[in-house]
Formats: sequence, C-alpha cells, structure tokens
Amino acid sequence: MTLQAVFIDRDGTLGGNGHFIHPRDFELYPSSIEALQLLKQHGIPIIALTNQHNISKGRATELDFRNEFDSYGFNAAYICPHEPEDGCVCHKPQPGMLQQAATDLGLDLTQCAVIGDVGSTDMLAAAAVGARRILVETGWGMQSLDKYRHLWYEQAEPDYIAKDLLDAAKWLVSTIKRTTPE
Repeated sequence: MTLQAVFIDRDGTLGGNGHFIHPRDFELYPSSIEALQLLKQHGIPIIALTNQHNISKGRATELDFRNEFDSYGFNAAYICPHEPEDGCVCHKPQPGMLQQAATDLGLDLTQCAVIGDVGSTDMLAAAAVGARRILVETGWGMQSLDKYRHLWYEQAEPDYIAKDLLDAAKWLVSTIKRTTPE
C-alpha cells in the first residue's frame, strides 16, 4: 500500500489516560516520540485528529493543543472543540475532520491510516472514509475491544491491533509499498 498520511488520536493513543488532560500537563507514552519519528523518517506526514470538547468549556484553547502538536512534530492538527451532543460534522465518529484534512491537504483518505484507542470514535471515523484502521491497546483500547466491541467492531474492524503507537508505526512502515529501492 502507499501511505499519504497517518492521523493519530491524542488521549490514550499518544499518551495520557484516555481522559482530558490539559496540554501543559499531558505526558506522552515512553515510545510515542520514537513512533512519530519513525513515521516521519519514512516520509509519512503525521496529523493529529482529536475530539477536545473541553475547549468549548473553557478548560483549554485550540491554540494550547496546536502548540502541543507542533512541539511533537506534527505536520497538521484537526481538533473538534464541540460537545458530542452539539451535532457537528467534525466530532469523531463523524468523518468531518478527516474530510477537511483531505480537502486542505489534497489527500486520498483511502491511502491514509488512522491510529486511535477508541473503536466507537476513531475506528468508525476511519471506516467512514475508507482509511486503514489501527487500534492501539493503550488508553481505552482494551475496553474498546472487550466491553464496547459490540458498538463498533462489525462496522470498523481494525486492520491491525497494536500494543501501542510504536507498534502501530512499525506495522504501518512494514506495509508501505516501496517505489524505489532502499
């Protein structure tokens, strides 16, 4: 497969505990920077894809998150600031952020991947646009596979279940179609 970009969820995928943590207090998992660097070394743009309804509650700003993603080396960030019940098109599992990224960046979403820890948001959004789906076991990942599997798995079965973001990145890199010799 060719891979134009990888969309990566924040809470529970990059670090944290799956719940909101202000960017100033957010801690990455030990191997997350290595995972991001691996993707970038292979020329794969990394794009943050996150629901952050606490922005609408005034607990953080979109700029706080943009600065955080910039500090990790992301090429772009798509952040939904809305409450789940607001009915916006950008709040995962809606595919609006992915579709906006495709428009902004000229991406074919079927040539992209989404890495996240929540089946009922991250995997469903990816499935809606035909992107590859990688579920990590960190954050809510194990609960997504066990307790909440019935809510999403049939519609959005992962292409790969990864131990963590680094495992996901290594798997993606191993699947890239090589057009030139290494």
